[in-house]
Amino acid sequence: MSSVHTPNLTINDANYKWWALGVTIIGGFMSILDTSIVNIAVPKMMAVFAVDTDQAQWILTAYMLTMGVLQPATGYFCDVYGTRAMYLFSLAVFTVGSALCGAAWSNDSMIIFRIIQAVGGGMIIPVTMAIVYHVFPPEERNMAMGIWGISAMVAPAVGPTLSGYLVEYWDWRWIFTINIPIGIVGYVLAVLVLKETPRIRGQKFDYGGFITSALGLFCLLLALSEGVDEGWTSAYIITLLYIALASLTLFVVIELNHENPILDLTLFKDWNFTLSSIVIFIGTIGLFGGIFLVPLFMENIRGYTAMQTGMLMFPSALTAGLMMPVAAKLADKFGAKPVVVVGLFFLGAGTWPLMYLDMDTSYEHVMLVMILRGLGLGLFMMPVTVLGLNTVPLPKISRASALNNAIRQVSGSFGIAVLSTVLQNRQIFHYAHIAEGWNLAADAAAKVITYGERLFVQHGSVASIAKIKALALAAQIAQRQSYIFAFDDAFLVLAAISFTGIVPALLLKRAQGGAKGAAVIME
Repeated sequence: MSSVHTPNLTINDANYKWWALGVTIIGGFMSILDTSIVNIAVPKMMAVFAVDTDQAQWILTAYMLTMGVLQPATGYFCDVYGTRAMYLFSLAVFTVGSALCGAAWSNDSMIIFRIIQAVGGGMIIPVTMAIVYHVFPPEERNMAMGIWGISAMVAPAVGPTLSGYLVEYWDWRWIFTINIPIGIVGYVLAVLVLKETPRIRGQKFDYGGFITSALGLFCLLLALSEGVDEGWTSAYIITLLYIALASLTLFVVIELNHENPILDLTLFKDWNFTLSSIVIFIGTIGLFGGIFLVPLFMENIRGYTAMQTGMLMFPSALTAGLMMPVAAKLADKFGAKPVVVVGLFFLGAGTWPLMYLDMDTSYEHVMLVMILRGLGLGLFMMPVTVLGLNTVPLPKISRASALNNAIRQVSGSFGIAVLSTVLQNRQIFHYAHIAEGWNLAADAAAKVITYGERLFVQHGSVASIAKIKALALAAQIAQRQSYIFAFDDAFLVLAAISFTGIVPALLLKRAQGGAKGAAVIME
C-alpha cells in the first residue's frame, strides 16, 4: 500500500472528516443534478439543433448508459489509484464535459460531450460514498451519510426547477456552463483538503467482468429506456434483453470465479447488504417514479409550466433533504430498521392519494402529498444504505459502493420503464372503455354532441363544421379522461411498489457492535 497523501491544508483529524464530507458533497450534488436538469431543455435543443425527438432523446440516453456502464468499475479504480485521485479525476472530467456541452454546436456533438460528462459523473457518486465511509467511524456514519444524502434527495427534484428557470429567463446552455465555476471551486478544495486512501497494488483488471457487465448493463438500460417507444415485443427490444440476459449471466459466472472481480458478488452473502439492496431498489423506483409521473401529469394534463411544476416539486425535495440528518439522529437512537420501515410507510402513504388526481385537484393538495413523500424518502434512504454497508469490511467498501450505485442506476430506469408501460397500456384500455360506454349510452352521447354542436353554431361556425368540432371535442375529452385514469392507475402501482419495500425492511437485522445500527466490522 502506498503512503497516505498529505493535503495542502493542515487540518486536524477531528475536523478533517467534516471537511472531506463538505468537499465531496459538491461533486455529488452536481453529478446527480445533471441526471434531471437536462430534461426540461430537450425541446429547446431540438429546435436549436433541428432534430426530432428520437435523435434528441440520445442526449439523455447517452448520459444514463455511460454512467451505468462505468459504475461497476469504479471500485477497482478506487482500490488501485485511491479515492482522492479518482475523485479529482472524475470531477475534472465532469467539469470539462460540462464546458463542452455548453459549447455544443450540433446534436451529435452534444451526445459525444454528454458521454464525456457522464464518464466523470458516473464515478463521482460511488467514489464520494467510499470517501465518507473511509473517513468516518461506524458510530458517525448515519449522520455523515444523512448530510451527504441531502444532495442525493434534493438534486433530482431541484433539477427541473433550476432548468425551467434557466431555460425560461436565461439561456439553455447555462444548465451546463453553471457547472464550470462550481466544478473548479470543488476541484481546488479537493486538492487542498482530501487525503489519499491506501492503494492496493498488484490487482489484475477484470476485463471479462468489465466487458460482460458493460455490455449487459448497456443493453438492459437501453431496452428499459426505449421499450415503451419501440414496443416490448419488438425484435429490437427482445434482442437487447436477450443480449443483456446472456451477458449478465456470463458476468455472474466470471465474477464468482475471478480472483479480483470488478464487482464482488460475494457481498450478497451478507444478509443486511442483500436486503438493503432490495429496499434501495424499491425505494429508488419510488423516488424516480414520483419525479417522472407528477411533472408529466401537471404539465400535460393540468397545463402548468415547467417553472410552476418545479416549484411544486421543490418543497418535497427540501423536506427530504432536511429529514436526512433527522433520520440519522433517529437511527442512532432507535436503530436504523424502525426508521427505514416508517420512512417506507410514509412514502407509500404519500403516493396513495396521488391515485385520485383529476382536473379539480388543487395545487396545494398535490404539494402537501409530495411533502409527505419527501418525508418518507428522507427517513429511509440513507439509514438503509448505512445499515447495508456497515457490515461490509472496510477494504471492500469501494466495491460495495459501486455495486450499490449500479443497483440504483438500474432500478431508476426499470421503474420509469414499468410506469411508462402502465401509463400507455391503461390509457388505451380506459379510452376503449369510455368509447364502449358511449356506444352503450348512444342517446346520451348524441345529446352531448348535439349540445356541443349548437354551442359552436352560436359562436359563428357553420353547421357542418360545428358537428366536426363537436365530435373532435368529445374525442378530446375522452382522450384526456382516459389519460387521467391511466395516471391514477400508474400511481396505484407506484404506491403498491413503495409499500412492498416494507417487507424486506422488516427482515433487516440490527448491526452488531458500536452505536445502534452501526457495525464495527473491519479488516
